[in-house]
Amino acid sequence: MSTSLCSGSMRHVQPFTSARPSNRRITSARGQILCAKVEGGDTVLVAGATGGVGQLLTAKLLDRGYGVKALVRNAERAKEVLGEQPKLQVAEADLRNSQGLDAVLEGVDAVCWVIGTTAFPSARWKGGNGPEETDLVSFRNLLRVMPKSLKRVVFTSSAGVERAGSFPYSILNLFGVLKFKRQAEELLVQSGLPHVLVRPGRLMDGPYTSYDLNTLLKKTSGQKQDVQLSAEDDQRGEASRIAVAEAVVQLLSADDVEGRKFSITSTEGGDGPQQDSEKWRKLFKSVY
Repeated sequence: MSTSLCSGSMRHVQPFTSARPSNRRITSARGQILCAKVEGGDTVLVAGATGGVGQLLTAKLLDRGYGVKALVRNAERAKEVLGEQPKLQVAEADLRNSQGLDAVLEGVDAVCWVIGTTAFPSARWKGGNGPEETDLVSFRNLLRVMPKSLKRVVFTSSAGVERAGSFPYSILNLFGVLKFKRQAEELLVQSGLPHVLVRPGRLMDGPYTSYDLNTLLKKTSGQKQDVQLSAEDDQRGEASRIAVAEAVVQLLSADDVEGRKFSITSTEGGDGPQQDSEKWRKLFKSVY
């Protein structure tokens, strides 16, 4: 069982007092933030803001008072997809190129990574957009310029990253998508930045931006409105993009989640936590 940095069990840490007393921080002797809640009014970089989960996540963050810096490759498309709002900034960058990324993180308090590509060759792979470039190289380049002042990094990965050799994930990993996602996770863990890993099952519900079977079938969650979490990579099934985006929002401000990983699927049996922060916090704590 892993230990959360916010649990108070870390050594050589001290409380940080800011102008907003509700924002409790724990910092190392070198001044690196080990634990801090992200609050409304803070600015969140959403890497992959025009993707399916990214669009939902951006809208949810703006609705709750966060500032959002949408990191995209095409600023004009981002404006068409996301619209224009006072608290929405658009940052255009190609993460496959490591040059000039420092400016992307200026004024950012937290990072949400919701970038991904298809597991099998598709139109999205054209121009060097395969799994290695998308899931590993791009994240590594952004990670290298992430400041130590970040309060939290919420990294959305995938179910199966620790089961890439077992069926059916061995099929999904034929071109390395799970391998590269797992390597990116490990880089984040090794960085020492306060982080949370989110591992959803196969995504369903719109916006449909992928080229997988669920997209082709326009698969919706239907009666699967409840949420099932696990601390292990042991989930099977599908996850609603809506639920995944909400989980990421909730993990930004939840206590006792740093350094932890949450596998997530959508299930039948109830209405789920929806936007109720207290229900989400109980759900997070129930698996650790």
